[in-house]
Amino acid sequence: MIPGISITEVLTLSSILFFIGVYGFMTRTNLISVLISVELILNASVINFVMINKYLFPELLQGVVYSIFIIAVAAAETALAVAIIFNLYKQVSSVAVRETETMKY
Repeated sequence: MIPGISITEVLTLSSILFFIGVYGFMTRTNLISVLISVELILNASVINFVMINKYLFPELLQGVVYSIFIIAVAAAETALAVAIIFNLYKQVSSVAVRETETMKY
């Protein structure tokens, strides 16, 4: 374990990050803000994987491997989402969620 930091403190931080991400995802009207909120949710899950793995099986690295996989998927998802947002901005001249609902394909 990490000296001076308990598992409850880390899991509390992780749950706070997760719920901030969920709140941002539900309430934001800007696509970039929604993307940042999704990233917060993914980072909270990465913290959970690493901490629970460190607590239950300190000698194994399975939580770290899952975390690296999540980070790689999040990077690919972010690159794809930013490309889509740029194309939407070229067509609609806005990154508001409401503007993309009325867009004609």
